[in-house]
Amino acid sequence: MNSEILAGLDFFERDKGIKREVLLEAINNALLTAARKAVGPARDLRVEIDPKSGNIKAIAKLLVVERVVNKHDEISLTEAKKRISEEAQIGDELDVQVTPKDFGRIAAQTARQAIMQRLRQAEKEMIYDEFKDRAGEIISGTVRRFERSDVIVDLGKFEGVMPNRERVTTEEYSVGDRIRAYVVAVENGVRGPEIILSRSHPNFVRRLFEMEVAEIADRTVEIKGIAREAGHRTKIAVWSANEKVDPVGACVGMRGARVKNIVRELNNEKVDIIRWSTDIKELVLESLKPAKVKSLTLDEGKRNVVIKVDADQLSLAIGKRGQNARLTSRLTGWDISIEKDESVREAFAQNVEKSVLSLATALGIDVDTARKLTEAGMVSADVIATADATDIADAIGCDPAQAEQIFSAAQRGLAGSNAA
Repeated sequence: MNSEILAGLDFFERDKGIKREVLLEAINNALLTAARKAVGPARDLRVEIDPKSGNIKAIAKLLVVERVVNKHDEISLTEAKKRISEEAQIGDELDVQVTPKDFGRIAAQTARQAIMQRLRQAEKEMIYDEFKDRAGEIISGTVRRFERSDVIVDLGKFEGVMPNRERVTTEEYSVGDRIRAYVVAVENGVRGPEIILSRSHPNFVRRLFEMEVAEIADRTVEIKGIAREAGHRTKIAVWSANEKVDPVGACVGMRGARVKNIVRELNNEKVDIIRWSTDIKELVLESLKPAKVKSLTLDEGKRNVVIKVDADQLSLAIGKRGQNARLTSRLTGWDISIEKDESVREAFAQNVEKSVLSLATALGIDVDTARKLTEAGMVSADVIATADATDIADAIGCDPAQAEQIFSAAQRGLAGSNAA
């Protein structure tokens, strides 16, 4: 048994990097618990392990008495002089070895369990120490297994978990797949440290750009904002204090090489790179491209932007299921309302109404009759004067006499204008 313990201590100290003293302490605590069960409630019971030989002793501090009443706490004077010291006296407290006969077998099993338990604890501590400062980084791993909808990722010595909420809904993973993920947090919970991974976090895209675009890494170009609907679309706003640097061009790369690498990692998620501006109007217009905006109205108090576009641009500006508008709102921090521009139709309606009122005045008829004539294409007295009374009656649904009156009024008006 002693050789087994020593071999185990050597192995874990050499291969696992766990100090011998740490393991001995764990074994000692476990053996003390086992000794209490085997020996009983002995007074000040302790276990001693020889770090070199591996010998184990259970020792209790017993009180020397004339006659033993409690065997767990006391030793007779005769027994003390015989086993411990000839100079023992009543009232002395002596260290007495109380190791049970079969304690070797119990100790071996307990030591193994203690070593394994301390090893697991040490591994958890190593996980936390190694990853506690790596939150915010991108790491690579292999899909090992699934626990419900969570993905367990093999990171080498340790495992990370990608919860269902951090998965990209459009991505499918299989055991053995090699993936990269963003370290959201390292949580030291009840069950030990947990490395939380994500592929849906907006900062996953941020880190990919930092890795791919040298100008972002050296802070020549700055990422001012990111809005993302993972698996579908991302908008990223960039800016540079150096006027000679095109921040959008730097992110796109030669022939789009840089952004293509990022899109490939995101499984063809659409990425819009826009130029950041402190002017909210310019920023909104950039963010909504390629949609063409007809007009833009700001309400700074409510932080609301009302956008008007032509009918053929409406679906492009809003985006699939409102995605473009939502991402623009998140990126800018303003509420975005996109409406169809009705100014042309309203102007046309106003012109029609003017024509109706002008026709009613010229012919001396009511506005409703004038509107019916206008809707039938008879928009002026000149046009009506060249028509037949029957056409007028059909257009407004009146009797021939009224149609004749309207026709006569139109001809009088035409004659008057010709005379003038």
